[in-house]
Amino acid sequence: MKILITSLMMMLAGGPWSLSECIRYALDNNITVKQSELSVQQRETELSSARGRHLPAVSASASENFSFGRSITSYNTYENTDVNTTSMSLGAQMPLFDGMQIYYGIELGKLNLAAATYDLERARDDIRVAVAQSYVQILYNKALLTVAQYQVEMDSIQLAHKAVKLETGLASKSDILSLQTTLAKSRLTLTKAENNLNLSILDLTQLLELDNPNDFDIVVPDETVHMLTLLPDPEDIYAEAVTRKARIKSEEARLDYARADIARAKGGYLPTLSLSGGIGTNYYNSSGNSLPQLSFGEQLRNNFSQYVGISLNIPIFSQLRTRNSVRSAKLNFDSRQLELENAKKSLYKEIQQAYYNAVAAQSEHESSRQAAASAEHSYNMIQEKYENGKANITEYNEAKNQYLEAAEQFLQARYQCLYQTRLLDFYKGEDLSF
Repeated sequence: MKILITSLMMMLAGGPWSLSECIRYALDNNITVKQSELSVQQRETELSSARGRHLPAVSASASENFSFGRSITSYNTYENTDVNTTSMSLGAQMPLFDGMQIYYGIELGKLNLAAATYDLERARDDIRVAVAQSYVQILYNKALLTVAQYQVEMDSIQLAHKAVKLETGLASKSDILSLQTTLAKSRLTLTKAENNLNLSILDLTQLLELDNPNDFDIVVPDETVHMLTLLPDPEDIYAEAVTRKARIKSEEARLDYARADIARAKGGYLPTLSLSGGIGTNYYNSSGNSLPQLSFGEQLRNNFSQYVGISLNIPIFSQLRTRNSVRSAKLNFDSRQLELENAKKSLYKEIQQAYYNAVAAQSEHESSRQAAASAEHSYNMIQEKYENGKANITEYNEAKNQYLEAAEQFLQARYQCLYQTRLLDFYKGEDLSF
């Protein structure tokens, strides 16, 4: 008889998509990641707008007005006449001091961009973990499918053997009926295994944003990779992760944003100073005016004017808006401090859980391997007795079911051990692959 456990991985090998390929494809195509990328671009645009506030605002205007009745003429007199006036101007205004609003606006824009960039990396980390989890689930379901196929194959062989013995009188009709029932149950298990595999493939292809899961398959990793490696200390992992992980960096950037926002809000107490200047000219045309009218060009030259001015605004009482803005900014700073502390505790908890999960997975992997080997040995003995008429169908089915169950538990423990050990490496900053 073919040894199930030792041959199973070879039977599964040959899928076209590795975990690294799945992750790269998901990072390029997943909608959640793309939304985070758009958010970064939006923050870049906002930062550019904040920087632009240093520049002068320049505008030009032109107007044409018609008045009827008593109107002013180009000689600065009033007459009862119809007048049309053409005016043109060019003006500029530039802030000289605005209570540090522009400076802190730029700083806030930089911090907003930094937070969005870290959020993007966090979204990428989340998709890496989600893809790895789906990938492992497919590996497990592929293994269960192979176990179910093996079960159907063995039951079919036993039924064929009993059918031959029935013809020679060495087996009873009840034995045939029992084996037929067992085979039907095995085929039902196979159908469920096929459906579970298809659903897990669908989950992964949806993460990858593939059009459909048809013909999608994955590479089965080397079964010896990262199974019994020496696990790093979780405290060391946390000490390294807390300085690099995007979720922590994004909260730190938001804390810095809240700190800068307090200073920006306090700027509302300061005066503002702005510089303005411009040029302009006018042209008047009066109907029925007895005085000679200058030409269009002459009026533009004669009416040409320039101006420059400085405006100072000193806040005295702002209806408590500035005071409340400062209070609100301080409360937001306190809230961001708590958010950062919570993010650090959450990361610490995740690393501790991942560590103990990896420890448990290694232990379960070894114990399930021994249990599977023992169950296989027991199954082989009962099978030999059953074929020689020294064991009944109930004993055979019980031994077979115990063996297949032990094989399933061993395969599940194998992939959990593989995933949990690699997850610890991921927290250390390594690529999530196997």
